[in-house]
Amino acid sequence: MTQYWLMKSEPEEYGWHDLVRDGEGTWDGVRNAQASNNLKAMREGDLALFYHSRTGLEVVGIMRVSEPAFPDPKDESGRWVAVKVQPVEPLKRAVSLKAIKANPKLADMAILRQSRLSVAGVTCDEWREILRLAGNASA
Repeated sequence: MTQYWLMKSEPEEYGWHDLVRDGEGTWDGVRNAQASNNLKAMREGDLALFYHSRTGLEVVGIMRVSEPAFPDPKDESGRWVAVKVQPVEPLKRAVSLKAIKANPKLADMAILRQSRLSVAGVTCDEWREILRLAGNASA
């Protein structure tokens, strides 16, 4: 069964267009225990929302986990993990944090309860609502 996620990245560091250009990216550098546990829970084929943090504050695309958790190549301690992701499609309309906060159907989203969490689970209903807001109902 597919699980759904939201993964944050600063667009100046690695944005949606970078992932599209690369075709596959390594989601590394996560140094929060809960976010790391979420990476460890991911399976190949899971889907994730790509969220631009700091600049933009909006969901901009859909990606697929192409390789589950493996040791983060940037971590010398061996404690942290990374995953590989591939772009699926951009959102027709970006969904802003403001729109997420204003939508009662999204009031319990993990990113609203724990705003600093960079990798968070998304329920099936939350996933569908974000895609509805974006105009990507087919995804």
